[in-house]
Amino acid sequence: MNAVIIAVVVMLILSVLRINVVFSLVIGAIAGGITAGMSLDETLIAFVEGLGDGAEVALSYGMLGGLAIAISKTGISELLVATILKLVQRESDSQKKGLVKALLFFVILLMSVFSQNLIPIHIAFIPLLIPPIIKILNMLEINRRLIACILAFGLITPYMSLPFGFGLLYQGIVADNISAAGLEITKSDVYGPMLIPALGMIVGLIAAFFIYRKPRKYENREVESDIKVTIKKKNVIFTIIALLAAVIVQIPSIVPLTSGSMFLGALVGVVVLYVTGTLKWNEADSVLNDGMRLMAFIGLVMIASSGFASVVRATGHVDQLVQAANSVLGDNKGLAVLIMLLIGLLIDMGIGSSFATIPIIAAIFVPIGLEIGLSTAAIITLIGTAGALGDAGSPASDSTLGPTAGLNVDGQHDHIRDTCIPTFFIFNIPLIIFGWVAVMFFS
Repeated sequence: MNAVIIAVVVMLILSVLRINVVFSLVIGAIAGGITAGMSLDETLIAFVEGLGDGAEVALSYGMLGGLAIAISKTGISELLVATILKLVQRESDSQKKGLVKALLFFVILLMSVFSQNLIPIHIAFIPLLIPPIIKILNMLEINRRLIACILAFGLITPYMSLPFGFGLLYQGIVADNISAAGLEITKSDVYGPMLIPALGMIVGLIAAFFIYRKPRKYENREVESDIKVTIKKKNVIFTIIALLAAVIVQIPSIVPLTSGSMFLGALVGVVVLYVTGTLKWNEADSVLNDGMRLMAFIGLVMIASSGFASVVRATGHVDQLVQAANSVLGDNKGLAVLIMLLIGLLIDMGIGSSFATIPIIAAIFVPIGLEIGLSTAAIITLIGTAGALGDAGSPASDSTLGPTAGLNVDGQHDHIRDTCIPTFFIFNIPLIIFGWVAVMFFS
């Protein structure tokens, strides 16, 4: 039995059974190590040695969480939501339903995209934005499955394709793990190839508007959603400056002394808020602690997945898997790429994190990709796309849990039927198609 297959299968089965993902990764790694003939001690040593590979990402998540909490304390997000609600309600009074719908769709899409890159607060904006507009959605008879698709698009596509915020983190993980698997690349190499798969997400979003355009009636149930904002103009200005500084610091071409670090960007953003007095210095501890708690679990999953990947490489069975795949697939490069994309989909569906999927698949796919003759750009596209597949549709993914939390405040939106299933088919099918085409184009 191949140790790599055993490790991945054990990890997936435990994840599907809803065993904690961190424990599933550890147990899967141990199973793989023992299958390969390694002692328990050797397996644990390999696992621990790999943990450091995820440390930078985990620290970046902690700083990012701190920035998100800091932004929320300035009140700018509440002010933005309150402004949007006034616009929507004003237009709804004039009965311009088409314009109101277009405005709603645009605002939800814009906020979800910004939450990944420009204002990196991830899914924290959903409880602020969605509950207050539930009554408006009901009045317009908008199918909430469409809103779930819009939110999922905005939560996934930016980190796939844009090198800022979570996108910089994701592309850095892709670059680091491809390099660790034997193919030296940099973060800047990832940006271009991932634009083609992102087109598949756009196609999926367009399809969602056609599929879910039919009106759907919901009961009008009371939802507490009052937004009270007390904010100073100077705080708004300084918060915008902090956000711009956080983005600019991530661009090596603009700030050549930096390496495009999201950690540094988040740090600069927080410091600007404190230096300008937007946040008080005596709040530093509470803000960072709250932020770290917000992102702690994701960081732990990232660290554990790096340990898992380290054990996979230490077993020495990756080469066996490559040879077996080569003997079965032969020269059928297209079939090999399709199978690897589907494996990425399966793993991401199981553990619920694209970021944690990358270390696992890179250790396996890079050698196979080199063996079948894929170019560097093709391998980057393959790893980046396979990692993102399954984020839409996974019951354990933030990209589905976040939308459900906002849309189900009145108990009329089912997590599986109304979020997971629609987003799974709407986005994963075109992403597989465009990802496969892109890999074959670059190969």
